[in-house]
Amino acid sequence: MTTNNKKDKLFKNYLKYFVLAPFITFLLCTNNSNALKAGLEFQWQNNQDFKRLKWFQTNDKKNVKNKIYLFLRGSDRKTGLLNVKLKVPDNFVSKIKKEKISFCQVRIGGFSKRTKCLKNIPTEVEIDKENNSVNIFPSGIIPSSKENYAVVLKLTNPNRGGLYQFHSFGQSSGNIPVSFYLGSWTLKMQSQ
Repeated sequence: MTTNNKKDKLFKNYLKYFVLAPFITFLLCTNNSNALKAGLEFQWQNNQDFKRLKWFQTNDKKNVKNKIYLFLRGSDRKTGLLNVKLKVPDNFVSKIKKEKISFCQVRIGGFSKRTKCLKNIPTEVEIDKENNSVNIFPSGIIPSSKENYAVVLKLTNPNRGGLYQFHSFGQSSGNIPVSFYLGSWTLKMQSQ
């Protein structure tokens, strides 16, 4: 075999690896399914009584400190509210302390603004560990206006990732207070 043939064969091998290497690297790097953050939510039984509420959290990694905003928008409230009850999922293993729970009038963030509390509302908080629920009693009636309100939870995320569904119930501020379902927040925690 001549030296020219050897050089051509060697050049073709290098060229093959040089062309295929970026393609293989691209395939390996884009196969990280945790990097995809799609806002898709499934309900197995599409129930018309289920109402999905908006929420925001500062960190979705497991076992780290997190600040969760559970929004009650003006369109979510049909009447004034005397209190709000949160049903915490049974598998949400995290210490929820009453001094780390607050209620505020909130500006819901977006592309150009951050989510932040505009006005803190004094509240009385009761944690019912037997029923896995949190009762929030604001000092005044939450009006049925266009303002947005939020329950703010400061806690450490659970060790297990997954979906956690918090349900909310309210008590109307009429002559006869009636408890009713407000909606549900489905929080997502990363599993890695």
